Amino acid sequence: MRDYDEVTAFLGEWGPFQRLIFFLLSASIIPNGFNSMSIVFLAGVPEHRCRVPASANLSSAWRNQSVPRHLQDGREVPSKCRRYQLAALTNFSAQGLVPGRDVNLSQVELEPCLDGWEYSQDTYLSTIVTEWNIVCDENWKPPLTTSLFFVGVLMGSFISGQLSDRFGRKNILFGTMAVQTGFSFLQIFSVNWEMFTVLFIIVGMGQISNYVVAFILGTEILGKSVRIIFSTLGVCIFFAIGYMLLPLFAYFIRDWRMLLLALTVPGVLCVPLWWVIPESPRWLISQGRFAEAEDIIQKAAKMNNVTAPVIIFDPLEFQELTPLEQQKTFILDLFRTRHIAIITIMSLMLWMLVSIGYFGLSLNTPNLHGDVYLNCFLSAAIEVPAYVIAWLLLRSLPRRYIIAGTLFLGGGVLLFIQLVPTEYYFLSTSLVMLGKFGITSAFSMLYVFTAELYPTLVRNMAVGATSMSSRVGSIIAPYFVYLGAYDKILPYVLMGSLTVLIGIVTLLFPESLGMALPETFEQMQKVKGFRSRKKPRNSTGREETPKVLITAF
Repeated sequence: MRDYDEVTAFLGEWGPFQRLIFFLLSASIIPNGFNSMSIVFLAGVPEHRCRVPASANLSSAWRNQSVPRHLQDGREVPSKCRRYQLAALTNFSAQGLVPGRDVNLSQVELEPCLDGWEYSQDTYLSTIVTEWNIVCDENWKPPLTTSLFFVGVLMGSFISGQLSDRFGRKNILFGTMAVQTGFSFLQIFSVNWEMFTVLFIIVGMGQISNYVVAFILGTEILGKSVRIIFSTLGVCIFFAIGYMLLPLFAYFIRDWRMLLLALTVPGVLCVPLWWVIPESPRWLISQGRFAEAEDIIQKAAKMNNVTAPVIIFDPLEFQELTPLEQQKTFILDLFRTRHIAIITIMSLMLWMLVSIGYFGLSLNTPNLHGDVYLNCFLSAAIEVPAYVIAWLLLRSLPRRYIIAGTLFLGGGVLLFIQLVPTEYYFLSTSLVMLGKFGITSAFSMLYVFTAELYPTLVRNMAVGATSMSSRVGSIIAPYFVYLGAYDKILPYVLMGSLTVLIGIVTLLFPESLGMALPETFEQMQKVKGFRSRKKPRNSTGREETPKVLITAF
């Protein structure tokens, strides 16, 4: 009785077929990179002030003084949401009075922007904010839009695995790519904020589904050694490449509708991949479709220039990689004993707070001093070394110490920002990027760490539950950014404090490096550094670190 890897070993690990699948599936992740953060530019908030209608009978002096001014970042700027009462100014202007000399402006009553706003076009030509005037009393709408997008991500992550198990990896991969691209295109025709947001939720559902299914398809087609690189570096770095492309698109296309149109083009370019990327042979075998699976492997053998056996998959001999029937488990099993419940609660907190830090810093780039496009590009580019460093650290160092260390780095520099004088903008931005580096590195190690802590019976359930917790964090994160409207330092203080706190909690986890993967609840290690009496994983002949996804999602 042979398993799939034994039967297909004749293909080799890194032939032309494997390289093609590796790069095409990784490239299919690129649209996810810019779609996940596109709201940074689609809902950008430019400088704005109350509009004074041209028909208002005001002298030039009173028109120039129609909006009160206040200090912001050391400079005097016009109020964004209030103006002096227009009727009073018209009366003063008609009497020939001079503002500041004949009239004390501090005693003039204020009123809201009854005639709309004037928006600066220095950074954006148009955004959903300028089109539908979602500022001032309605400034709660942009963060809600972002949160609802991540609600769509949460819903998509629930259904993507089940759909791909039932209808096939390839069908759902391209189906969800079509959902992501198609509904992004429909957003261009949004007539109001409500329509845009509902469509954005559906885009979120397609976005995460495409990401997850592409990962599953790649890990099922590729061999063991390539599978690790694909799941740790391939999908993550290509996601970061898509993220880096976003500010480049946005820099040259500053109208939100045209930007959305440009962001849908890569999705359309993926259509020809339907005739190149095959279905997962493992999934076909699980459905009893041996002839189709064998046809795919025969074509792969031809591409790799190797000779395939006449019969590759013998239904009478072939043994699937699926385990035998196991004991049924439920979500409450993650809390069945005191120490398991403690590990689960700490894991849920860890995932959620790290997610808040990652998405909070990513979404906050418009609030940094300097060019918003450059800041967004730097925020994306810093993820590439973060993923590489995380991969290198995971190979040989204790999990809880490297995760805690990167969290202390990320949280510590965020807390240090409040001590930097306001004129040292470059230093503040550099610290934000260093904080993003630390938090991204920690985030990318959580899948491996969580998978190593839990026994086989509930390992997938545990990773799924904690991953859901991270999506709750992403839903909350926009409101940390929203606090920056009241105090620019406050989001960094909160995210830095929570990151350092969860870094301390991480030190209480048991260590998993070099330990055999637990098969039962009894074999799980205890908190507070207790080590179970197990032989190191290498000496037991068990497989090395679980082949699981390392990713910001």
